[in-house]
Amino acid sequence: MTGFIYRTPTVTSIGGRDGSVRSADGLIDLQLAFDRDGNRAGKTNPEELFAASYAASFHSSVKRVAADSKHIIGNSTVEAHVGVNPDLIINPHMLYGSSFMLTVDLHVTLPAVDAETAASMVREAHRICPYSNATRNNVDVNLSVTTIDGNEHRVF
Repeated sequence: MTGFIYRTPTVTSIGGRDGSVRSADGLIDLQLAFDRDGNRAGKTNPEELFAASYAASFHSSVKRVAADSKHIIGNSTVEAHVGVNPDLIINPHMLYGSSFMLTVDLHVTLPAVDAETAASMVREAHRICPYSNATRNNVDVNLSVTTIDGNEHRVF
């Protein structure tokens, strides 16, 4: 692959969901655990890491859209919730039983923007965000925004 704007150091998983992940530069060195009840004993999981990454990337996209359109957005935030759900499409060729799908809820807070402008900005951020482009038509991503009126609005 050529033409990178950015490329991560290698990140290695040892042991999968009940193991660890470590980046070659040592900045990531985490123990992993998967427990549906949330009893992870101080460990993270792949979905939490994906949520953190997607939220940061999407927030940068929102800020870029705001800067390009000359909108003042105030103290903006992006919250991401990632879920794992069974894939409802039955695959008769699957060798290992059920498959699973991710779902993502992204909630943006733009406290200085009206609802119509905010929805437009979130849609544009979703268009340009690399995580949104990677998941498009493959992961259900639900968008919402809280605006200057203090209300939460779904973005379609």
